[in-house]
Amino acid sequence: MACTELRLAGTEPESIVDGRGIRYTIFVQGCPHNCPNCQNPQTHDFHGGTVTSFDTLLDKIKQNPMLRGVTFSGGEPFCQAEALADLAVRLKAETKLDLTIYSGWTYEQLLQKHDAEVNRLLSLADYLVDGPYIEAQRDLTLHFRGSRNQRVIDLNATRKVGHVVLDDLDEE
Repeated sequence: MACTELRLAGTEPESIVDGRGIRYTIFVQGCPHNCPNCQNPQTHDFHGGTVTSFDTLLDKIKQNPMLRGVTFSGGEPFCQAEALADLAVRLKAETKLDLTIYSGWTYEQLLQKHDAEVNRLLSLADYLVDGPYIEAQRDLTLHFRGSRNQRVIDLNATRKVGHVVLDDLDEE
């Protein structure tokens, strides 16, 4: 049976820092990474936040015609992979918005999990910003990420060619 809700830390209805264009950003609750100087430490507790229905989120998303996409951030989205994959299926069926996901794990680490729900969520995403935040590699000039080790991966292109294709945002 499909999931119909997830545990959230909060949302940002009109973000311009969590991917291209105006985005509805969903911050999930729960993160195992504990990156030093994390931007969202309040999202780490897996028992915090609030449970929110997909219907509530999708209603809010559909109300804004200015949105280019939706971003799943955190916390760690892949800790709620099944619920977010179910939400992404509905998002793709009910809107034309693209999907960006942030993860403290690298793309390769996510694939090495051999987890069907993680793989399903990856298959529904258009972009992945991967890797932990590393304070020593902090760079405020980067688009949509905080440290130089993090990558913005174009997942549609990656699936097409069979190897990681970076979205070269910093060349624009």
